[in-house]
Amino acid sequence: MVDVTVRGAGAFGLAVGYGCALKGAKVRVVDPQGPGAGSSGGLVGALAPHVPENWNEKKAFQLASLAMAEDFWAEVAETGGHDPGYLRSGRLQPIADAAALTLARARTETAALLWEGRFTWEIVNADPAWGPLTPTGLVIRDTLTARMHPRMAIPALAAALVARGGEIVTDAPDAGRVVWATGWQGLVELSEHFGKTVGVPVKGQSAALAYDAHALPQVFAGGVHVVPHADGTVAIGSTTEREFEQGDTCDNQLDAVIARARAAIPALAEAPIVSRWAGLRPRAKTRAPMLGAWPGRDGHYIANGGFKIGFGMAPMVGTAMAALVLDGEDRIPGGFKVEANL
Repeated sequence: MVDVTVRGAGAFGLAVGYGCALKGAKVRVVDPQGPGAGSSGGLVGALAPHVPENWNEKKAFQLASLAMAEDFWAEVAETGGHDPGYLRSGRLQPIADAAALTLARARTETAALLWEGRFTWEIVNADPAWGPLTPTGLVIRDTLTARMHPRMAIPALAAALVARGGEIVTDAPDAGRVVWATGWQGLVELSEHFGKTVGVPVKGQSAALAYDAHALPQVFAGGVHVVPHADGTVAIGSTTEREFEQGDTCDNQLDAVIARARAAIPALAEAPIVSRWAGLRPRAKTRAPMLGAWPGRDGHYIANGGFKIGFGMAPMVGTAMAALVLDGEDRIPGGFKVEANL
């Protein structure tokens, strides 16, 4: 007997399956390509918060997810026996001028309030050994940002799901309640089903350099995420391409991203490129995750639209969707509901 079928074995699909398995459900995850074959199989893995201002339900939901991530990934590692490469490493951002410094100081105060004193957003002196070049000699450091390696985290989450009695297969019919976590392809199919655009694929490109900075904070500078990983690489990304000819090929747009990262962080100037990645990511119409019951299709649910923030949102998405699917308990913010994209 299968209580829940999850279609899609990316970050959202596996997190929902794991959340349901934790509540005692018999779960089957179905993905023809296997775990992490889509955008969840990338390189970057930055679990970074939105700026602490103009607070809304999306930012509150993300804060809750990022705050629970340390315990979530530790439990996943213990349950399945695989290291997801998680570390709450913090993040550095350059302060370019006096106006940016004034804004950073204001956000120091709002972070203390909105992040409930659990994490800090502070101004510190730049470290010449690691971190972004900054005209003021100052950087923002926050202690909420974390990282995990997507290519470690997906196998870890899959192993934890199986350890909890779930199964992952490439093909199976629907059984029990069905959760559709099928990424950009799913958004295209949903757009056809509803007769309107509910989301689109957006291409991203990223790279990994051979440079061991695994315990150092990640950097966001020049619009680029630079994320040290546990395996001795530093991930750099990513592009955001609404128009593209091929979704899985790398080109000079990635070269430009790498160049910006090396210009911002001199320590990476000579680090060799060891991996490149390109793929399509699911962006819902509202840019927020698309979660909840499938309107007009009883027993079916949607968990999609984890554009750029899928891994960061995954712990709360898994928890909230499991509560909805199994108990009928609706914890999903209004702006995330499926209807918000229709």
